[in-house]
Amino acid sequence: MAPLADLYQVSMAYGHWRAGRHRAPAAAELFFRRPPFRGSFALGAGLAEGLRGLRAFRFSAADVAYLRSVLPSTTDDAFFDYLATLDASEVTVTAIPEGSVVFPRVPFLQVKGPLLVVQLLETTLLCLVNYASLVATNAARFRLLAGPDMKLMEMGLRRAQGPDGALSASKYSYIGGFDCTSNILAGKLYGIPVRGTIAHSFVMSFSCLEEVQPRDLPPRAGGDPVDLADLAVSWLQRVCDLLQTPPGKANQGELAAFVSYAVTFPCDFQGLLDTYCVRRSGLPNFCAVALALHQLGYQAIGVRLDSGDLAQQSKEIREVFRACGAHFQVPWFGTIPIAVSNDISEQSLEEFRRKGSEIDMIGIGTNLVTCPLQPSLGCVYKLVEVNGSPCLKLTEDEEKMTIPGMKAIYRLYDAAGHPFMDLMALEEEPSPSAGQELGIHVLGQLGETTKVIPSTVEPLHRTYFRDGQVCEPLPSLPEVRTHAQVSLNLLSPAHRRLHEPKPYPV
Repeated sequence: MAPLADLYQVSMAYGHWRAGRHRAPAAAELFFRRPPFRGSFALGAGLAEGLRGLRAFRFSAADVAYLRSVLPSTTDDAFFDYLATLDASEVTVTAIPEGSVVFPRVPFLQVKGPLLVVQLLETTLLCLVNYASLVATNAARFRLLAGPDMKLMEMGLRRAQGPDGALSASKYSYIGGFDCTSNILAGKLYGIPVRGTIAHSFVMSFSCLEEVQPRDLPPRAGGDPVDLADLAVSWLQRVCDLLQTPPGKANQGELAAFVSYAVTFPCDFQGLLDTYCVRRSGLPNFCAVALALHQLGYQAIGVRLDSGDLAQQSKEIREVFRACGAHFQVPWFGTIPIAVSNDISEQSLEEFRRKGSEIDMIGIGTNLVTCPLQPSLGCVYKLVEVNGSPCLKLTEDEEKMTIPGMKAIYRLYDAAGHPFMDLMALEEEPSPSAGQELGIHVLGQLGETTKVIPSTVEPLHRTYFRDGQVCEPLPSLPEVRTHAQVSLNLLSPAHRRLHEPKPYPV
């Protein structure tokens, strides 16, 4: 894992080693300066991967040989011998639990250890945390817009930045609140529920019912097989009579595709309705096959739309389902789940809410995994202490000034149970307590002192890594996901809203 670094870190390491400073005790913080997507918060993610990286931190013989080839020929051989002995056994990491809401300037994690190793870890940790936190935050925003009951499916594998980006997107969008993924490798590796049915190409590959093989399906309760294609054709006439649409307008290739899929997956039949025409073809064809399946004891699991005015179509489809359910005395038919996809964005979800819809599940790909509204979170990793002395970066850009010294981090809650402020204090300062009046300086208002009295005080950082090992039990992925939703729900509505939120003070 050690070579996952920028060359300048190895160059600095050599400088520290040459100066005899490489073992000086040092500390660094990883944080972001601005909240992403013009919101007020981020979801911290990637901690578990970062800890695995620390456990694996070492330079193999091949790594050392490669570094010999890229560093100047004047580099002392003894430095390469030293690199071969390095590991993270003297590193300590404290962090906010993964899935927690994190605010600007508040360290997501702090790293202590020998100066040379602390510097070498910079790019590794930033790489593992930056995108993870960004996509988890993006997913959380979709979840907040969709509400708690909407099913959300991540389906960005084909649009993601390579296979590693796609796997990260599946994993961290699940933490952010998505329910499932289309990515089967993510399902295998991380245990995320996997979903997926058919695409337009499957529907388009059929032209007539004669192509359907096999056609017979036994009733679910047992008995002689029935020709599902013939049964669906008889139901199509009855459905079209009810909907007052000509049966001849229903595409026969689409009906064949639905029948073939239903014979193959009778307990998991879902129709894709918009290959040709939703109202005249996709919808009556689906209803015919679903009712044929029902006659044999099976229940269709849903439909999907991938084009057009999704909100309006969902309402029209629900009306048809209810009409069919009432007319043919099939009560569950009116509640068949309706799923939608098609380049869904935050704006799409806002439009669904504004118009009203009957959508039960939303598949989101490009606008989730590529984070087009903000391609990078911009986490940074800065030294805050060396040899027991605080470090301060002074710069003409005030935003880039660092806050010196190792810190303890606290979250202050009001009487309603909402966090209203994060407090950073030096490690040696006494811990604040509930009901205590605190004199604080809000970042950005350093000339002013404010008095606050928290109802509850929560220490945020836990020690996760010490002596080369993870020392705090790491929660499972579903547990991190649950923690993320709890963390988000604790925020006050003013801090949680996605547009022009109230700034959260630190």
